[in-house]
Amino acid sequence: MITTFDDRVVAITGAGSGIGRALAIELARRGARLALSDIDGERLEETNRLAAATVSTTHTIDTSDRQAVEQWAADVASHHGQVNVIVNNAGVALVAPVESMELRDFEWLMGINFWGVVHGTQAFLPHLKASREGHVVNVSSVFGLMAIPSQSAYNASKFAVRGFTDALRIELEVEPCGVSATTIHPGGIRTNIARDARVGEATPELREETVSSFDAVARTTPERAAEQILAAVLKNRRRALVGPDAIAFDAVSRMPAVVSQKLLSWGARKRLEANEG
Repeated sequence: MITTFDDRVVAITGAGSGIGRALAIELARRGARLALSDIDGERLEETNRLAAATVSTTHTIDTSDRQAVEQWAADVASHHGQVNVIVNNAGVALVAPVESMELRDFEWLMGINFWGVVHGTQAFLPHLKASREGHVVNVSSVFGLMAIPSQSAYNASKFAVRGFTDALRIELEVEPCGVSATTIHPGGIRTNIARDARVGEATPELREETVSSFDAVARTTPERAAEQILAAVLKNRRRALVGPDAIAFDAVSRMPAVVSQKLLSWGARKRLEANEG
């Protein structure tokens, strides 16, 4: 499959910040030709400047818009002549309990986190097959391994990405087409996702607590995450756990549900009691 990124065309969604930006910079260093997209045009152009790739294109798109993603894929293939890798990285967060979660917020999150992955995969897959040397990289999460209270929407989207990509990987193995797929499960990465998250019934205090809690566990830098993701692609791994906390999440997720869920319930109750106290 992919054995080098030198002179390969790599398309990345959510390239305006975080893991997407770090991937763009590292791939440019390795000689890749970049096709970058993000919903925030200013952030995207800053990434393009920092990456300073020899060949690059940028598109401001909303990945929940299927037509926009399909047009982007066609434009990338036309401009660059081929596409070797699509990294479906764009993602958003929502913190809310199931009972009070607004349906419009749930739909917003699924449109980007899940349907954006589906759109990107389907739009680019014919171009990857045409290259005979391609890879689909879909970013799930450790929350695609284990459910967390107040994260039901995010869990749903990331579990869906995991199942979708696992099935895709098998299909690509059945059809020897030169294309493979990897599911990425990042742990806490130092990005803006918590700061940009929607928080149900949010007060300034709740939003600050959400950000502080995330910062406390986000130990892995985007740069380190990018290195691990690219290593997983070159090794053609089915799944990649990114960060030491991802390894811990994976271990807990393999426990019997009665054990892991009771541990999470106990921890959530203790946190609630501490906040009320």
